[in-house]
Amino acid sequence: MAASLNSEERAAYLAYKKHHLTREIKRHRSIYAIMLIPLAYYILFKYVPIWNGQIAFRDYMALDGVLGSKWVGLANFKDFIHSFYFGELIRNTMMYSVGKLVFSLPLSIILAIALYECVHPKLGKVVQTLAYLPHFLSWVIMYGILLSLLAPGDGVVNDLIKMAGGKPIDFLTSTKAFPWIVILSDAWKEMGWSAIIFIAALMGIDPSLFEAAMVEGANSWQRVHYITLPSIRPVIVVVLLLRLGTILDAGFNQIFMLYSTPVLSVADIIDTWVYRQGLLEFQFGLATAVGLFKGVIGLLLIVVSNKLTKKLSGSSLY
Repeated sequence: MAASLNSEERAAYLAYKKHHLTREIKRHRSIYAIMLIPLAYYILFKYVPIWNGQIAFRDYMALDGVLGSKWVGLANFKDFIHSFYFGELIRNTMMYSVGKLVFSLPLSIILAIALYECVHPKLGKVVQTLAYLPHFLSWVIMYGILLSLLAPGDGVVNDLIKMAGGKPIDFLTSTKAFPWIVILSDAWKEMGWSAIIFIAALMGIDPSLFEAAMVEGANSWQRVHYITLPSIRPVIVVVLLLRLGTILDAGFNQIFMLYSTPVLSVADIIDTWVYRQGLLEFQFGLATAVGLFKGVIGLLLIVVSNKLTKKLSGSSLY
């Protein structure tokens, strides 16, 4: 509209828009005041640190500071890609990320649908509480629980194996069992919390659709198949896309608590390697380069998968 006006009319139009914006801000000043807290958080902890991202391109020395450190270009990225552990780190990270996605997402959807379809409210609340509870436990506590369950000497699982005539298994130091312990324990811890967003989506389905289906004689499975799942498909797509954006975040806290030297070949992921190189070996430039590498890969995955899902299903993140 402003492009079709002459200079005086455009100036008057812009003055009106500025006055209108100022008036709207004053009118909703309490809401804008509330926004200041999260805005300050994101500026201080998300955007300001981006300045230090240039450490990835420097041979960072703490005494020289960010700007005083020598510029080395892509040397840190090349060191990571050509390192002996690169293939193993990428393999382990992708294995845990994809494994958690494959197990956790369907289990969360199934739990949400089961709670939504539950006809006994008290039973539903008990199951819901028990499913949410592990999310609030730290991985330190979870490690203690897993140790009491899986310890080769007096663990509950190994007691059952010995009662059945089998030999005890040291699950946490076995390279075959360790990946499954990581993936399944994560699904156990986060399944309930991840189901919340799907339960919220289920609450938005028009109840008349289920009533009409029941009148037509549809059973529970047919209602889930033809009404529930198609109705929450956009939410599933959004959650899937957001998970893909963090596909290289395999869960530092969990792996750091659970892994040990005997399983290092299948347990070491990018984040644990960055921790050792960055904090223990003081290679801050290399650690920052790897973090930037993860961010770029995650961004590319979101963009590509968003286009694919939009083309195939019509649902997308943006």
